[in-house]
Amino acid sequence: MSRIGKKPISIKDVTVTKTDGLLKVKGKLGELTMKIHPSINVEVTKDEILVTRPDDSKENRSLHGLTRALIGNLIKGVSEGYQKSLDIVGVGYKAESKGEAVLFSLGYSHPIYFIPPQGIKIEVPAPTQIKISGIDKELVGLVAAKIRSFKKPEPYKGKGIKYSNEFIIRKAGKTAGK
Repeated sequence: MSRIGKKPISIKDVTVTKTDGLLKVKGKLGELTMKIHPSINVEVTKDEILVTRPDDSKENRSLHGLTRALIGNLIKGVSEGYQKSLDIVGVGYKAESKGEAVLFSLGYSHPIYFIPPQGIKIEVPAPTQIKISGIDKELVGLVAAKIRSFKKPEPYKGKGIKYSNEFIIRKAGKTAGK
């Protein structure tokens, strides 16, 4: 049996309702919904959620732990939220907030304007730092990956946009000949 799937999910300060294969989670930061696969059973009691599967087929085993993890992410999102931090490394590379949009100057011939999707908040505390926050874990990670893709860090000097906790493996440059 799945180790993650059989753990119950405790619900505190969160309202969970299940109707017609949809799970609605409402907390202090907002509301999220998730469609539950028809072969997975989700039992909601007043203080915990239990995810079970009907049999040990390969599909049901894989969906069991996945469903439990996704429900856990929904509950954490509406109660605490998610945040990712990015750093901009390089001379002249910077970001600045322009109302709702963020303006990136990354050494290209043109500036890059990025407008975040609904439910995502982007802060620029310093010209070389970006903080992305929201209640949907998947969307926060997707936006962070999209911003990082504007200028991925290169291995020689480490210039580009990187996650704050990311370590860039450096390569040795050219050395002088004999």
